[in-house]
Formats: sequence, C-alpha cells, structure tokens
Amino acid sequence: MKPDQTEINKCIEVLENGGLILYPTDTVWGIGCDATNTTAVKKVYELKQRADSKALICLVANDFMLEKHVEHVPELAYDIMDIATKPTTIIYDKPKGFAKNLIAEDNTIAIRVASDKFCKYLIGKFKKPIVSTSANIAGHKTPTSFKEIDKAILSGVDYVVNLQPENERPVPSSIIKLGSDGLVKVIRE
Repeated sequence: MKPDQTEINKCIEVLENGGLILYPTDTVWGIGCDATNTTAVKKVYELKQRADSKALICLVANDFMLEKHVEHVPELAYDIMDIATKPTTIIYDKPKGFAKNLIAEDNTIAIRVASDKFCKYLIGKFKKPIVSTSANIAGHKTPTSFKEIDKAILSGVDYVVNLQPENERPVPSSIIKLGSDGLVKVIRE
C-alpha cells in the first residue's frame, strides 16, 4: 500500500521550497528538510537552537541513493545494515552533493537508509536525501510521542505530517562510524 499521496505531495512542495517538515520516521518524530539546501539546513539548526558544528543525520531511500551521495560505501556498511535489529545510522567518509553545513569538519556525514514505508516513499519521490533530526530543542529530551513535541518546534516548521508513526515504541537509531582505516566505532547504541 502506498502512503497517503496528499501528505507526500505536501511534504515535497515544502521541501522543494526550502521549508521544514515535522514527520514520523523509522525512529522518533523528526524535523526534516532538503539535505542539499544550505539555507534549509541552517533553519533546522536555528529551530533546534543547536550549533552547526554538531552534525545532523540524513535519510536516503535506498542503497542506490546512498552510493550516489558517498564516495565509497564499505562492504561492512551493508553487512551492518543487514544484521541490525533496529534502525542504524552509519557515519561515512567523503559525502557528495550535500549542503556544506551538513558535513562534519572531518568530511563525514551520518546517513541512514530509511526502513519505514512513508520515509522511503517520500525520499524516493523527492529524489534527494532529507535531514532527519529528532524533534526537540538541543539539550532537551527526545520526544517519543507526538504529544511530547515542544510547541516551539511545532510552530517553527512549515508543515506537520498528519500520520501515525509505524513504530509503536520509537527509539533513536544506533550510530556507527566506519573509518576509512577499517575501524568501527559505536557512537550510540
């Protein structure tokens, strides 16, 4: 079954115009924008009251989109994604085509291949990666349900997706850094 077309189309319209969406992800409710638009990314940092030196996670629709936006995807990344029991974000070296203010000082970026139907379909139809950062002000608790989202976040986005998350018990993703030297470092379990 395809996700609600009205919601998808409204999100794409907002994303294409450099706006912010609040949407259910494969983990927690997220603030999203076009990951290739520097101005939109800046709006996310401002809304979260977060320093732009702290990187944000990006979502891609599939392995093909991942390979298009990272110079080299190590074979180990596919192994990790295959065996992961929960959504897993991987930090890759040498990203391509992202907004400059999304790329960390060490030329890395955190990317997750979306696993829920809504995000996969939205990103696939948008044809570009989107930012996915938890819907909270920096330093505040990550909301695990819609009713826990701060009013400042709700009023600061351009569109709130009217859908229930697929995930009944949302938790932030695991974050793993894959070094070009083959080293694997768990950043968040």
